[in-house]
Amino acid sequence: MTSTGPEKQPDECVVHDHPVPASQLGRYSVDRDPHSEHDIASYVEGQAPDEEVQHVEHVKREVVLGDVYDIWDVTTNKDRWWVITNLTNLYSQKYFPSLDYTLSFHIGLMARLRSRSGRIDAAEPTPFDEVLRRMDQAEERHDAAVEVEDFQAVGMLLREGLISLVSAMRRRVSIAEGIDRPQDANFIGWSDLLMNELCAGGSNKELRQHLKNTAKETWQLANWLTHTRSATKTSSSIALHSCQTIVGHYIQILEGGRSDRIGSCPVCKSRDIRTHFDSAISPDGDYYSSCGVCDWNNHPAYKAEV
Repeated sequence: MTSTGPEKQPDECVVHDHPVPASQLGRYSVDRDPHSEHDIASYVEGQAPDEEVQHVEHVKREVVLGDVYDIWDVTTNKDRWWVITNLTNLYSQKYFPSLDYTLSFHIGLMARLRSRSGRIDAAEPTPFDEVLRRMDQAEERHDAAVEVEDFQAVGMLLREGLISLVSAMRRRVSIAEGIDRPQDANFIGWSDLLMNELCAGGSNKELRQHLKNTAKETWQLANWLTHTRSATKTSSSIALHSCQTIVGHYIQILEGGRSDRIGSCPVCKSRDIRTHFDSAISPDGDYYSSCGVCDWNNHPAYKAEV
């Protein structure tokens, strides 16, 4: 009888042939930034409303010629996307499988977009959707304008956009009791009041005065364009770009001012303070801040672990 030798033991190493569900991947990530992940998820679901985000992962950060680009890998129930910031855009990995190629494509595309008109990036989550929509309408009307009445209509849209701007601002700026509030349509009055609050103090005198003066002159220019019979393509273009500049300044002073006032994280003292916008914060959405180093944040729905 021939010996067959020792019986072969079954392999103890079992390799699963199915992937971890995308919705569970976040549980196994060591370094997470839930607030930035929420921003990216909200952006993707806004751009692809028939998809539900299941996983968001920060891949890396690239600095190209001084500009910072954050790259995210986003999995939904239907697709997988690259999301690249500055300006934020998304690319289906089905058609853009190479990340290096996608980043190069993104940098070139964003450079072309910036060179066209310097428009505010309406894709970023902000409480200024109505303002940006009115600015877009004014630009579209300007591009198609021929007659004087067309340019006057551009001026009217710009006026409405500026009024919407201070309306959005004043809902998110605390005004001290006892200070008289201007009428809703008083753009210059509200601009002065808001800049007094957001740029208070002697050290901000020049900045505060610049913003007030620029806002006043821009409002007067939009009013002039609305009523003048000598409106031209050139005057309409200057008024449009002036209003876009004011919108950009005000968004920047509101968003940046929050991080500036915090200064450093109250937990770890880092100055890496980021600003986010959450439309779910009552009554109609608001900003909150988080630390890029530790878990601190001041979102009303969370309690920072100190």
